[in-house]
Amino acid sequence: MKLIIAYIQPHKLTEVKEELYKSEIFKMSVTNALGCGRQKGYREQYRGVQIEVNLLKKTRIEIAVNADFVQPTIDAIIRGARTGEIGDGKIFVLPLDDCVRIRSGETGSDAIG
Repeated sequence: MKLIIAYIQPHKLTEVKEELYKSEIFKMSVTNALGCGRQKGYREQYRGVQIEVNLLKKTRIEIAVNADFVQPTIDAIIRGARTGEIGDGKIFVLPLDDCVRIRSGETGSDAIG
């Protein structure tokens, strides 16, 4: 079992979800996030004052998957999120020790589904 965490551009969320659905991956959590990387932000002027904006809007997707779905999940996220420009995002793959379905008490791979 793995936990896949992806940070993507907010406007690419619909395309990423479509690609995940095509790969039969339906369960995910999505949250709004702020962050920066190589983009380093940008400068803007507000009422005559220079402001440096270095935390940019991102979308965080978390998906818990069984071993068979790790690579298809990564590939689907890349297909949906890639523009070829700096700021497309990152994908992190973490080991997932256990999972428990609260409703039924199932654990491990059965709980992920």
